[in-house]
Amino acid sequence: MNDAAPAHTPAPRRARVRAPELIGKGGWLNTGGNELTLADLRGRIVVLDFWTFCCINCLHVLDELRELEQQHGDTVVIIGVHSPKFVHEAEHQAVVDAVERYGVQHPVLDDPELATWKQYAVRAWPTLVVIDPEGYVVAQHAGEGHAHAIEKLVEELEAAHAAKGTLRRGDAPYVAPEPVATDLRFPGKVIALPSENLLVSDTTRHQLVELEPDGESVVRRIGGDGVFNEPQGLALLPDGKVAVADTVNHAIRTYDPRSGEIARIAGTGKQWWQGSPTSGPAREVDLSSPWDVAWFGGRLWIAMAGVHQLWTYDPETRTVEVAAGTTNEGLVDGPAAEAWFAQPSGLSAAGDRLWIADSETSALRWIDPEGAVHTAVGTGLFDFGHRDGNAEQALLQHPLGVTALPDGSVAVSDTYNHALRRYDPATGEVTTLATDLREPSDAVLVGDDIVVVESARHRLTRLRLPEEAVRVESVAHRTQRAATDVAPGKLRVDVIFQAPAGQKLDLRYGPSTRLLVSSTPPELLAAGGGAGTDLFRDLELDPAVTEGVLHVSAMAASCDDDPDNEYPACHVHQQDWGVPVRVTEEGTPRLPLVLAGMDG
Repeated sequence: MNDAAPAHTPAPRRARVRAPELIGKGGWLNTGGNELTLADLRGRIVVLDFWTFCCINCLHVLDELRELEQQHGDTVVIIGVHSPKFVHEAEHQAVVDAVERYGVQHPVLDDPELATWKQYAVRAWPTLVVIDPEGYVVAQHAGEGHAHAIEKLVEELEAAHAAKGTLRRGDAPYVAPEPVATDLRFPGKVIALPSENLLVSDTTRHQLVELEPDGESVVRRIGGDGVFNEPQGLALLPDGKVAVADTVNHAIRTYDPRSGEIARIAGTGKQWWQGSPTSGPAREVDLSSPWDVAWFGGRLWIAMAGVHQLWTYDPETRTVEVAAGTTNEGLVDGPAAEAWFAQPSGLSAAGDRLWIADSETSALRWIDPEGAVHTAVGTGLFDFGHRDGNAEQALLQHPLGVTALPDGSVAVSDTYNHALRRYDPATGEVTTLATDLREPSDAVLVGDDIVVVESARHRLTRLRLPEEAVRVESVAHRTQRAATDVAPGKLRVDVIFQAPAGQKLDLRYGPSTRLLVSSTPPELLAAGGGAGTDLFRDLELDPAVTEGVLHVSAMAASCDDDPDNEYPACHVHQQDWGVPVRVTEEGTPRLPLVLAGMDG
């Protein structure tokens, strides 16, 4: 029996920590050119949102924070601290584009060297840090599902500091950028219609746009009246309708090009959380950020980026179900029920294979008719680059699209490399078809040409499929995060979770917490891997393995502590960490990971 206190018990009273200054070499966005300091924000409640634009969980948190921004705009200042994972995300213009693409309406600090990330000892995307009006850190939350807890804390801080006279109300320092006139704005995906016109998801403007075959002349705009919210994937169905991945609405809709009718066929409009149904009547089951769709094997396949899975929709029974993936983020092949994905974002069916652009692992993968998942290119969450040659050593960088070609090969929209790549299963070779494409996110064959969505250039670009590959100098990268030095042998992992004020852990139906631990390479963990219900775990590290990555996934459910309410409101808090570690004699025997609260 372990007599250590569970990691979710209240922390003892601790010394107050002054918030470090905000530093970022890329400067400030959404401030009208003004630089902000914590001294400028004294008297306000500051919420720092450490995010990176490749991360679907970060995009979910942006949406979670919008209501807080609206309801407490005179006391709360939200500041996004953009902290890149991929090399492309460290480019300033890419951050400028992302802020517009995702409708970020608060100041953003561009921190390409992770200076502020390190000052605040952040370990995961997304992480939220709350600073009180006197400039002290009062809470830290990692992952999704914390908006309710932060709102409660904000209300407490408003009351306490109004009473002390240290609360200062006023306008937010946000200054909106000037709008730019273009026919498309950060388009996502494209398909060819039977009429030979092209249909594009005009993501940032929340609509579809039908273009003439030239890819430029606008025929009509569809759904710009609030029906869609950042739509992405499109797929032509056997009945002539088009399936649309309505990403931020967490829904699948159909659009009929003949009648113009739009209908919701799957999803409730609410985001799926752990514990929600994973199958059933399609309009009654929650989805999570569906990013692409494809018709394969008599069903509509859905790249469910928000939970790292593939789902299917059966039009005959009008039901949905999980088809592959466990919700764990990573790269694991094998039977569909055991496979791991990481933000699958592009799908393309060809014969007996469904090709998958698995963006966060920078991988090209496929699933066969028996449900087995395979990887053609890519090794995991932390290795990426631009390298051609044999697929076993080839590298991509956050690809969002894949397109089957007539000769059996596939074109990959290698988004963060600004390139169109090709993988040939017959030879096992990866080549580069074209470069200087600004964030390509999808492509479609039109005759002998391929039409590429250049998302960050707001246009479609037509290319003739080249007979010879483009020669590109090889570049390999690894996610740049400092490794944590840990001691050999026993390592205690503590996930800190303190239920928000007015809430308690939900124990009505058994344990309300879940912890899953694994490692890359698997040999790093001699003991302690797997799933459990305690938010702490004693691991045994193999002394023969000197470095690797610990993958930790935690979930906690808390409910309003109201004995008079038979059905209290409940909230799920969850986060995945990938922690690079280096095993040294001087290392720490304890690895604390904050899900919610402060590490005492």
